[in-house]
Amino acid sequence: MCDRPEAARCWEGDAGDQAARVRSMVLASLLASLTAASSIVAIPIGPVPITLQSLFVLASGGILGPGWGALSMCLYLLMGMAGLPVFAGGTSGIGRILGPSGGYLLGFVLSAGLVGLMTRRAGGRFPLVLATLAGLALIYALGSVWLSIIGRIPMDRALLLGVVPFLPGDLLKAFAAAFLIGRWRARVQTA
Repeated sequence: MCDRPEAARCWEGDAGDQAARVRSMVLASLLASLTAASSIVAIPIGPVPITLQSLFVLASGGILGPGWGALSMCLYLLMGMAGLPVFAGGTSGIGRILGPSGGYLLGFVLSAGLVGLMTRRAGGRFPLVLATLAGLALIYALGSVWLSIIGRIPMDRALLLGVVPFLPGDLLKAFAAAFLIGRWRARVQTA
């Protein structure tokens, strides 16, 4: 049983623990793959489609911690840039990163890191929900600014196109991610 308060760090183990690093690599790869798989079914409602990706982005930080969570999302982006069809709707390529949804995609990396930092010592449901909501806000902030610049549209229009339609579903995904993080930590602490 792990006696440290932060389950993610217990999972990572000490720096010299090779088995713990391998477990973290496997989990980071798994969460990158789940993020990729969740992008296949996309609902195109404008320049940024609706997917389940944010659920796994937010969960990756809380489950893996800030470093491995962000690394997991870097792996996801690298898969897409390498030509694997892992971006929304089964697309790929550097053009997706440089296009209208690029800010949201880049926000995945920072969001996973932020959620990991905020949940590192968090106990209880409220801090987990707060962390996932902060991670979601970071994705929205980066994505909206990027959409405004790339799309050459005013910021209020970028918010209407890139945040408002997604808010109800993304709030549910943030709560679901907090639930998954809590369940993961409970399992790891009793293992």
